[in-house]
Amino acid sequence: MTPSPPTASPQAFTILCVDDEANILSSLRRLFRPHGYKVLVAGGGVEGLEMLAGEHVDLIISDMRMPGMDGAAFLAEARKRYPDTVRLLLTGYADMDSTIAAINSGQIARYIAKPWNDHDVLLTVREALERQALLREKTRLEALALRQNEELKSLNASLEHKVEARTSELKAAHEKLKQHFLTSIRVFANLIELREGASAGHSRRVADLARKIAVKLGFTPGDVQDVMLAALLHDVGKIGLPDELLTKPVSHMSGDELGLLRKHPVSGQSALMGLENLRQAGTFVRSHHERWDGQGYPDRLSGLAIPYGARIIAVANDFDGLQIGSLSPRRFKPEEAATFVQQNRGKRYCPKVVDAFMEVMGGADTTPGTTNDHNPSSLKPGMVLARDLLTRDGVMLLAADFVLDENLIRQLRELEASEGIRLSIAIRPQEAKT
Repeated sequence: MTPSPPTASPQAFTILCVDDEANILSSLRRLFRPHGYKVLVAGGGVEGLEMLAGEHVDLIISDMRMPGMDGAAFLAEARKRYPDTVRLLLTGYADMDSTIAAINSGQIARYIAKPWNDHDVLLTVREALERQALLREKTRLEALALRQNEELKSLNASLEHKVEARTSELKAAHEKLKQHFLTSIRVFANLIELREGASAGHSRRVADLARKIAVKLGFTPGDVQDVMLAALLHDVGKIGLPDELLTKPVSHMSGDELGLLRKHPVSGQSALMGLENLRQAGTFVRSHHERWDGQGYPDRLSGLAIPYGARIIAVANDFDGLQIGSLSPRRFKPEEAATFVQQNRGKRYCPKVVDAFMEVMGGADTTPGTTNDHNPSSLKPGMVLARDLLTRDGVMLLAADFVLDENLIRQLRELEASEGIRLSIAIRPQEAKT
């Protein structure tokens, strides 16, 4: 069977055949042309060098015995002038000493014994050209990598200079950026809840309760923030789930539906891992459906193997889920949901988290007088929102801790007038003073 040509378009490779016998050159031309090669011929070494000077040649096949310049001398000179060209030698068995000299001086890739086998010659040429193509591609890629590295070095030097020049400005803006980041997370969580219909506000309620539990357990401010962010985004993995699945209680789902639902913690973690500030939150999102007794998902973790933040979110999530009907068709009253959590202490939930939850719930209604409610007409620049400002449909307009300015106040007044609604805006007491 005749081997196929190299994996390249026709005429991509050029072969130069050098021999003083015309019949040999004709045979080689007939052998190679049907396979897409461009074939050049020369009657001797001098003529071959002239062709090399005027044509790009990928591979040379030269006879050993030629008058004037023999094959060894020709290939040695070709190597000196065109080192990247592959060199093959046609030789008879009686010319082994000359062949060894050609190998040493011309560094030929292989020699082909006369009389040759067409199949073997085609295979030898194909392998030699493919190897040459790989070497050239390697050289090209190395040169490209070197050039890109130099460009990157230059770019990095420029960036380092810019970073140094802006360091003081970035330090001054750090707190503002941090606040904007938290606001963005709240807005994103609000977008997730647009699909939840009657359960809108679930993520914000879970985040608020989880934050209170984390504070009660003595978490550091940074860890409290990670818990709160994870709670806000704990359902981000549900974005791709069908609408009908989101509105169906877990107790009424089929096996296939449960299997689909149980993928959302892993999907949620994957969505957050690209942001360094949310990687810890992502681990909490992944594990917030694990159970203390090891019967949860997706990893069937148990006890202390469950990340602490995830244990907190599990309690806050189920407490709210029982009340909105996402776990069972019947909506629990707050006290019933709290009882369910307490009864599952040490089974579904971490005992320490449940204890902290019950302490938080014991003081849940002791917050009168901690905020002042305003309408837009009484707002002043510099006031700070005490809680998220929502529309009647549960859509968040502004996040808690947002500092009001004249432009925002004007927009709120215009919204109230155009929609014919009355907005009640909670302001921190110390910021409400005139």
